[in-house]
Formats: sequence, C-alpha cells, structure tokens
Amino acid sequence: MKTLVVSAVSIVLVSISFCPMVMAAPSIPDDVQMVQPDPSLPKELSAFFGKWQGIDSREEFFVIVEKIDKESAGLYFWRTGNPSMGSPGWVRVKAQVIEERGKYKLRFRGRFGTSEFTLRGERLDWTSPPSFSVVLTRVP
Repeated sequence: MKTLVVSAVSIVLVSISFCPMVMAAPSIPDDVQMVQPDPSLPKELSAFFGKWQGIDSREEFFVIVEKIDKESAGLYFWRTGNPSMGSPGWVRVKAQVIEERGKYKLRFRGRFGTSEFTLRGERLDWTSPPSFSVVLTRVP
C-alpha cells in the first residue's frame, strides 16, 4: 500500500513540474502606441483599452487595444504558432466600434473572417464564426 501511495504522489509531482502554470507574455513590440482613451468616452467603451491574454486548446493569445474612440480601435495581436493557422507573431489590425442594444463590440476582418470582441465583466470574449471562441483576461 505504501508503495502505491508513493508512486501516485510521484506521478502527480512529475506531472505538475512539466505543466506550464502561467502563460508567459511575449515581448511587447517597440512600435506599440498606447494612447489613453478620451475621458469623455463611455466607460463601457474605454474598458476595452489595455492588454489581454488568453488560451484555447491549441494556441496562446495576447491582445493589445492600443487606442480606442467612438468609431474605431487599434489592435495588436500575438499568438503562438499553430501550424494549421500560420506562423506566430504580432499583427496589427483596425477594428470598428459597434453598438448593439446598448452594448459595445469591436469588430474586424481577420484572416478567417469577421471577428468580434465583447466585454463581459472583467473578461474579453473573442469570437469568430463558425466556431472560434476564446476568453481573454486583463494583464498589467
């Protein structure tokens, strides 16, 4: 019995040591231009501003909302390299600010179609039909 317990504990400890516990943020590019939102911007819209990270079953993501106004937002993306999705690295895109039923969204054309960011409390939901979805959380 003692051998079984020692073996089980050893397996758990070895498993934990090989699992990444926290996603490491990539190096921020030198040309990032963080522009604070205008104070007159609705707080629900200015809340998109900042740095976000998330992970799905295949990749890690890091998103920077560099600047935002009532009509558009400047976004900078980083993702790991899933071979089926292309090479890793940073990509800059411009998103359109959409207001639907009193809620704001950032919408942009990505490599595989239209994507949207929606704030849900302290998280940023990123969706792209038909099946891509990842939850991002704010990072300092």
